[in-house]
Amino acid sequence: MKTISLESSVYELVTAYPEIQQVLFDLGLKDIQNPAMLNTVGRYMTIPKGAKMKKVDLNNIIHQLNQLGFIIEE
Repeated sequence: MKTISLESSVYELVTAYPEIQQVLFDLGLKDIQNPAMLNTVGRYMTIPKGAKMKKVDLNNIIHQLNQLGFIIEE
C-alpha cells in the first residue's frame, strides 16, 4: 500500500504516483490534466484545497484513493 499526505501538493502527488492524476480528473478536478496548471498552481494546491475550490466531496476523493490502495494521512 502507498501512503500519501493530504498536505502534499497535487504536483508532488502526481509526480510520485501518476495514476492519481486520472482519478482526480475523473472526480471533477479537471484542471489537473492541463500541464501548465499542474506545474504552476499544482505546486501549492493540495487535494483538500482543490476539492473545496471545485466543490468536490473530499470524502469521495479519499474513498476512491483508498480503493486504489492508497493510505491517506490527514
